[in-house]
Amino acid sequence: MTSHFAVNGLVKKYGENVVVDDLELPIEDGEFLVLLGPSGCGKTTTLRCLAGLETPQGGTIAFKDNIVFDADNKVNVPAHKRNIGMVFQSYALWPHMTVRKNIGYPLKVRKMRDALRGGSVEEAARMVDCEGLLDRYPSQLSGGQQQRVAVARGLVSRPDLVLFDEPLSNLDARLRDQVRSQIHQLHRRLGFTAVFVTHDQSEAFALGDRIAIMKAGKIEQYDEPDQVFEFPVSEYVAAFIGMANRIELRRNHNGWETTTGEPVDLSRAIVRDVPEGGTEAVARLRPDDLHLHSGENEVPAGNIVLHAELVDFEYGGRYYDVAVRTGDDQLMLRAPATEHAGALKKSAPGDKVVVSFAPSALRVFAATADATVDRVSATAKSASKVAS
Repeated sequence: MTSHFAVNGLVKKYGENVVVDDLELPIEDGEFLVLLGPSGCGKTTTLRCLAGLETPQGGTIAFKDNIVFDADNKVNVPAHKRNIGMVFQSYALWPHMTVRKNIGYPLKVRKMRDALRGGSVEEAARMVDCEGLLDRYPSQLSGGQQQRVAVARGLVSRPDLVLFDEPLSNLDARLRDQVRSQIHQLHRRLGFTAVFVTHDQSEAFALGDRIAIMKAGKIEQYDEPDQVFEFPVSEYVAAFIGMANRIELRRNHNGWETTTGEPVDLSRAIVRDVPEGGTEAVARLRPDDLHLHSGENEVPAGNIVLHAELVDFEYGGRYYDVAVRTGDDQLMLRAPATEHAGALKKSAPGDKVVVSFAPSALRVFAATADATVDRVSATAKSASKVAS
């Protein structure tokens, strides 16, 4: 399938700081593409370049085979002529305009008088369940209502491309899920082309037809959500998509083991980029892949066993979020409350525990000194309750 939107060789600098670095990004017509990554990776700058709100120093941007930016040939179509819809993190509604006028503003600017008279504003409001709010002002709306109005405004003119700049991050958890579901349903129904920026991997998996995970202005992995989830191409990606548990491995004459000397069978793990004959590696796994046991006799056959110390646990309703330490590695797991509540309530930090995991849960990478991985790992651990 031919890409209808394409970014080629895009470069954006601020002084000597390269924020977008020779970026290649094909986008199919009707696709919902998610740019995912931590703060500072270049995802929002990329979006603003697509919108025409930033001027890159290099590369090209094409919308449906029309070049809207070409650094070499000095082509730079202004934002208001790119036929885009934009949904901002801060809603960006005009406070002195009613909902009706806010939604209709793109039609007015584009002089789409027939659409204004033909009920396009009302239709867009109905799409996001805001038809009863048309005569109110933004100050009279909740945060969720304001963001739904912003989505309606972004879609009302049926633009070639809809750009979402972290539109859910200002909403509380319940509203975030509701608006996310609405955006997903709208895309299914209308089939618009979208680029959605987020640092939340659960949003990316829920919404994206494809996900582009960014690192230092480049694409680290570009694939469908299930492929990213199951087969991260690097430790950086694994950490960011919720594989918060990191276990350092070393090889001896008998095979691989943890730094505390416990054997680890990698025959059923997915191993990437570990050099032949290499002696160090890093394994990643998700909190819900790690299981808590009162003794080794409870460990399922074939599972890898780790002896650890209890660090802390938090009640989460049907489960406990449990932190344990083995050697220098602190690991997170989720323990079902029905099985472990009694024992955990009687336990204390420092108590000996047994944990295990299936070898197939491991994703193994070459050991790296990349500080970016450490920062992403810290972010992943703090979000591990959501990720698992």
